[in-house]
Amino acid sequence: MIVCVAAVGQQNNPLYIQSFTEADDALKLHHIVHCSLDVVDERVNNPKKSGPTLNETFLGMLYPTENYKVYGYLTNTKVKFILVTTDLDVRDADVRNFFSRFHAAYVDAVSNPFHVPGKKITSRIFADRVRNIVKSFGLSSTG
Repeated sequence: MIVCVAAVGQQNNPLYIQSFTEADDALKLHHIVHCSLDVVDERVNNPKKSGPTLNETFLGMLYPTENYKVYGYLTNTKVKFILVTTDLDVRDADVRNFFSRFHAAYVDAVSNPFHVPGKKITSRIFADRVRNIVKSFGLSSTG
Protein backbone atom coordinates (compact mmCIF):
# COMPACT_ATOMS: atom_id res chain seq x y z
CA MET A 1 0.00 0.00 0.00
CA ILE A 2 1.26 3.45 -0.90
CA VAL A 3 1.43 5.70 2.15
CA CYS A 4 3.08 8.82 0.68
CA VAL A 5 3.83 10.41 -2.69
CA ALA A 6 5.94 13.50 -3.25
CA ALA A 7 7.24 15.68 -6.06
CA VAL A 8 10.29 17.71 -5.09
CA GLY A 9 11.77 20.53 -7.19
CA GLN A 10 15.30 21.13 -8.43
CA GLN A 11 16.27 23.03 -5.28
CA ASN A 12 14.70 20.35 -3.02
CA ASN A 13 11.61 22.49 -2.53
CA PRO A 14 8.40 20.47 -2.08
CA LEU A 15 6.10 20.87 -5.08
CA TYR A 16 3.56 18.29 -3.97
CA ILE A 17 3.43 15.93 -1.01
CA GLN A 18 0.48 13.79 -0.04
CA SER A 19 0.21 11.10 2.61
CA PHE A 20 -2.48 8.46 2.51
CA THR A 21 -2.53 7.46 6.19
CA GLU A 22 -3.67 8.90 9.50
CA ALA A 23 -2.55 12.41 10.37
CA ASP A 24 -0.19 11.05 13.05
CA ASP A 25 2.07 9.54 10.39
CA ALA A 26 2.19 12.59 8.13
CA LEU A 27 5.17 14.23 9.85
CA LYS A 28 7.12 10.97 9.92
CA LEU A 29 6.45 10.43 6.21
CA HIS A 30 7.55 13.99 5.39
CA HIS A 31 10.79 13.25 7.24
CA ILE A 32 11.28 10.02 5.26
CA VAL A 33 10.75 11.90 2.00
CA HIS A 34 13.22 14.60 3.08
CA CYS A 35 15.85 12.00 4.02
CA SER A 36 15.43 10.23 0.68
CA LEU A 37 16.57 13.38 -1.15
CA ASP A 38 20.12 12.77 0.11
CA VAL A 39 20.04 9.27 -1.37
CA VAL A 40 18.76 10.64 -4.70
CA ASP A 41 21.57 13.23 -4.78
CA GLU A 42 24.14 10.55 -3.95
CA ARG A 43 22.92 8.30 -6.77
CA VAL A 44 22.82 11.13 -9.29
CA ASN A 45 26.25 12.52 -8.37
CA ASN A 46 27.97 9.09 -8.12
CA PRO A 47 26.41 7.07 -10.95
CA LYS A 48 29.27 4.55 -11.17
CA LYS A 49 28.76 3.44 -7.56
CA SER A 50 25.05 2.71 -7.97
CA GLY A 51 23.08 0.78 -10.55
CA PRO A 52 21.19 3.12 -12.90
CA THR A 53 22.85 4.71 -15.89
CA LEU A 54 22.82 8.43 -16.53
CA ASN A 55 19.80 8.34 -18.84
CA GLU A 56 17.75 6.11 -16.53
CA THR A 57 15.03 8.07 -14.76
CA PHE A 58 13.87 5.27 -12.45
CA LEU A 59 16.22 5.18 -9.47
CA GLY A 60 14.77 2.03 -7.93
CA MET A 61 14.50 1.44 -4.21
CA LEU A 62 16.37 4.22 -2.45
CA TYR A 63 16.37 2.59 0.96
CA PRO A 64 14.22 0.43 3.21
CA THR A 65 13.19 1.40 6.72
CA GLU A 66 11.69 -0.79 9.40
CA ASN A 67 8.14 -0.27 8.12
CA TYR A 68 8.52 1.29 4.68
CA LYS A 69 10.31 1.04 1.36
CA VAL A 70 11.21 4.26 -0.44
CA TYR A 71 11.48 4.46 -4.23
CA GLY A 72 12.75 7.32 -6.38
CA TYR A 73 12.39 8.73 -9.88
CA LEU A 74 14.22 11.67 -11.44
CA THR A 75 12.80 13.62 -14.38
CA ASN A 76 14.90 15.21 -17.11
CA THR A 77 14.28 18.58 -15.48
CA LYS A 78 15.72 17.28 -12.16
CA VAL A 79 12.35 17.09 -10.41
CA LYS A 80 12.36 14.17 -8.00
CA PHE A 81 9.39 11.88 -7.39
CA ILE A 82 9.39 9.90 -4.15
CA LEU A 83 7.12 6.95 -3.36
CA VAL A 84 6.82 5.47 0.14
CA THR A 85 5.11 2.10 0.46
CA THR A 86 4.43 -0.42 3.23
CA ASP A 87 4.51 -3.39 0.83
CA LEU A 88 7.56 -5.55 1.31
CA ASP A 89 7.29 -7.38 -2.01
CA VAL A 90 6.71 -4.69 -4.62
CA ARG A 91 7.53 -5.50 -8.22
CA ASP A 92 9.74 -3.03 -10.07
CA ALA A 93 7.31 -3.12 -13.00
CA ASP A 94 4.50 -1.85 -10.77
CA VAL A 95 6.66 0.95 -9.39
CA ARG A 96 7.85 1.95 -12.87
CA ASN A 97 4.23 1.98 -14.05
CA PHE A 98 3.25 4.15 -11.08
CA PHE A 99 6.05 6.64 -11.77
CA SER A 100 5.26 6.87 -15.48
CA ARG A 101 1.59 7.58 -14.72
CA PHE A 102 2.55 10.04 -11.96
CA HIS A 103 4.99 11.76 -14.33
CA ALA A 104 2.25 12.13 -16.97
CA ALA A 105 -0.10 13.65 -14.38
CA TYR A 106 2.69 15.98 -13.20
CA VAL A 107 3.41 17.13 -16.77
CA ASP A 108 -0.28 17.88 -17.31
CA ALA A 109 -0.43 19.84 -14.04
CA VAL A 110 2.64 22.00 -14.70
CA SER A 111 1.56 22.57 -18.32
CA ASN A 112 -1.41 24.53 -17.04
CA PRO A 113 -0.85 28.15 -18.12
CA PHE A 114 -1.95 29.35 -14.67
CA HIS A 115 0.66 27.27 -12.83
CA VAL A 116 3.78 29.19 -11.74
CA PRO A 117 6.90 27.04 -12.34
CA GLY A 118 8.67 26.05 -9.14
CA LYS A 119 5.63 26.68 -6.93
CA LYS A 120 3.49 24.10 -5.14
CA ILE A 121 0.94 22.24 -7.23
CA THR A 122 -2.50 23.09 -5.86
CA SER A 123 -4.65 21.66 -8.64
CA ARG A 124 -7.60 19.56 -7.44
CA ILE A 125 -7.56 17.70 -10.75
CA PHE A 126 -3.93 16.70 -10.17
CA ALA A 127 -4.73 15.56 -6.63
CA ASP A 128 -7.64 13.46 -7.92
CA ARG A 129 -5.46 11.88 -10.62
CA VAL A 130 -2.79 11.04 -8.04
CA ARG A 131 -5.43 9.51 -5.76
CA ASN A 132 -6.68 7.33 -8.63
CA ILE A 133 -3.14 6.27 -9.55
CA VAL A 134 -2.47 5.35 -5.90
CA LYS A 135 -5.72 3.34 -5.69
CA SER A 136 -4.81 1.36 -8.80
CA PHE A 137 -1.21 0.68 -7.67
CA GLY A 138 -0.29 -2.97 -8.01
CA LEU A 139 -3.59 -4.04 -9.58
CA SER A 140 -2.16 -4.42 -13.07
CA SER A 141 1.06 -3.69 -14.90
CA THR A 142 -0.62 -1.92 -17.79
CA GLY A 143 -1.18 1.82 -17.75
